[in-house]
Amino acid sequence: MLCALFIAERYIPNIVTRFEEGTIASILALITLITFVQVIMRYGFHSQIEGALEMTTVLFAWLILFGMSYAVKINSHLGVDAFINFLPPKLFKIVAIFGALTGVLYAVLLIYSDWLQIFGVNTKGGAMHYWSLMYKIGIGMEDIKYPLWAQEAFGLQERMHRFVAYFILPTGLALFAYRCLEAAIDIAKGNRRLIIAGHEAEQLVEDNKDVLKD
Repeated sequence: MLCALFIAERYIPNIVTRFEEGTIASILALITLITFVQVIMRYGFHSQIEGALEMTTVLFAWLILFGMSYAVKINSHLGVDAFINFLPPKLFKIVAIFGALTGVLYAVLLIYSDWLQIFGVNTKGGAMHYWSLMYKIGIGMEDIKYPLWAQEAFGLQERMHRFVAYFILPTGLALFAYRCLEAAIDIAKGNRRLIIAGHEAEQLVEDNKDVLKD
């Protein structure tokens, strides 16, 4: 998947960006729509959409885990650079690269932590392990159900498999690791200053404070 992303960004970067932005916008729209309809159903018709709360929870998790890699890509993560700005240029770059690689390490640890055993650390698990477990046991969600036509057409169980909803765990973390590594390379090449917005954070907040009003 990451190899395909690397190739796509070399030949069709605009399409990749539009896909990422479209996915994030679609998730936000779905969360808003489901919440709006749920409120209308509850207070207007004393009814509710079954699984609406669980669905919005899952979608919100998808939004975070997918969006965090895109935020690294466009350099919009807020951060503090008060200390690093006092460093000499060469040391500044080294620390900035270290920070980006720390993001890679963080993501790799969450994806699969068994490899730490080579250092004598007694650990096991990670997002990939958890997702594989959900796939093997085939347990369903609490309230989210497959549509009846899908159940009949594909012989699916009534409740949506958890591994479908949790697919974003290893995927989102892998994308985050990729973007952090990409940022580290860009910093080393001088194409980027930091992995975070840094001192620009205050200006970013100021520039976007009225976005919702518009």
